[in-house]
Amino acid sequence: MLQDEELELAAAVDRSKMDIDAGRLVGLEDSGVIVTSDLEAALAGSNGDVVVDFTTPQSAYMNTVLAIKYGVRPVIGTTGFTPEQIVELDKQCQDQGIGGLIAPNFSIGAILLMRFAAQASKYFPHLEIIEYHGDQKLDAPSGTAVKTAEMISEVREELRQGNPKEEETIEGSRGGYYNGFRIHSVRLPGVFAQEEVIFGGFGQSLKIRHDSYERAGYMPGVKMGIQKVMGYTGLIYGFEHFIE
Repeated sequence: MLQDEELELAAAVDRSKMDIDAGRLVGLEDSGVIVTSDLEAALAGSNGDVVVDFTTPQSAYMNTVLAIKYGVRPVIGTTGFTPEQIVELDKQCQDQGIGGLIAPNFSIGAILLMRFAAQASKYFPHLEIIEYHGDQKLDAPSGTAVKTAEMISEVREELRQGNPKEEETIEGSRGGYYNGFRIHSVRLPGVFAQEEVIFGGFGQSLKIRHDSYERAGYMPGVKMGIQKVMGYTGLIYGFEHFIE
């Protein structure tokens, strides 16, 4: 963001690395923006248009409420919001006359995976989702996997897969149940973020996979979200709404 000529950093918040220049914090030249630990003070004093939040499910909801209160458009990459929270945040955005975005994944490649998977499920209704993240990720399944499952379920009628007499000899071995199919979450050190949707049919299978190797892959999507949210009123759930 500091290196993008179309964006300007108005404030930076980090509760563990405060009182340092935001540029120096990320290995760049000084930006003139000092990192603070107080989000509300940053919102009130920076005159920013958008707040970008990649924190944790425990704090992201209240951060979003606070941003909307100050008329700052939230662009949220943190997962773990409940459907009820999303509805409430949409109402708050509507009341303030501003736009907002909650995106389980800002990677354009991941969004394309979701779309391709939804399309494929019309012809291959038997499927399973496997998502891989590092062992410090707090929520399971990932927001990306949940969003993928939701998009598939919009075009695929519920179909309970597998043998009706199937029995788990180890609880949870078949993964989480969603609308008839299963979601599996892998958590291992050294893993960044991958997702695979496996489809099975008579005499064939289809695999659609996306791999993220570093956070830089999210930045083009984050920039698009920041710019497009300026033209919306209400909360948008899902970055796919910005991809034509």
